[in-house]
Amino acid sequence: MQLIPVGDAEEPRNQFPPVTVGETLIGEDDIAREMQHHPAEEVAEAWHDAARSLVIRELLLQQASRLKLDDIADEEDRIARVLELELNVPDPTEQDCERFYNANPARFRSPTLMAVSHILLAAAPDDVQERIRQEEAGQQLLSSLIDGRSQFAELAKQYSACESRHQGGSLGQISKGQTVDEFERPVLSLEEGLNPELIETRYGWHIVRVDQRIDGQQLPYEHVKPQIRQYLSESVTRRAFRQYLQVLAAETGVEGVDLELPDSPLMQ
Repeated sequence: MQLIPVGDAEEPRNQFPPVTVGETLIGEDDIAREMQHHPAEEVAEAWHDAARSLVIRELLLQQASRLKLDDIADEEDRIARVLELELNVPDPTEQDCERFYNANPARFRSPTLMAVSHILLAAAPDDVQERIRQEEAGQQLLSSLIDGRSQFAELAKQYSACESRHQGGSLGQISKGQTVDEFERPVLSLEEGLNPELIETRYGWHIVRVDQRIDGQQLPYEHVKPQIRQYLSESVTRRAFRQYLQVLAAETGVEGVDLELPDSPLMQ
């Protein structure tokens, strides 16, 4: 990483402030190269994430020098050694794991499985008139199904824009995470039978029938204890890491970037 002494720095070439760690300026070119690893909708957000990542790295490398670890040639190994020496992270206890399990029962259930059929009345998200027309058509089809005047498979074959029409509208078995969120959220809450309401998604309007529902079951504690222990350990480590960086930043001095960290590791 190119590091430029503050006294020799040129004027910033863009609208972003200079970023310094102690007496070291993080070069604009370094931030620009780092931005490719931090995709974002806004340039400013990508720049900030990239600058923050480089600041964290520089803080840890400077701390490595203070700990006289410069004889470790590889920077990644040097950083790892700093964290090994400086981060005091207690292992989760059995009581911690049991408490988390009891406080979050919904997180430890087997997935609900559903056999679902649908009829898709397609309309582009930005085609307002077509969405209105398809909603009206969907209400008419739904009424004919509720009244028993039509069969679901026949309407699916005739009207559905989904390839599932060749199977009478059947999507087969689905569970959480297998379909788009705006379809999944309402469908997974349905009971067996024809849903009396249309469901709107980015693809259009859906007439939905739940052919079978198998609710998930609570998983026993012993089965999920390893995952709980890992989750708690990672959570405590992230919290300790954030606190440690805040201390380093206060001692070293960081300018030009906000070090408020998200709840995820920034150092890979």
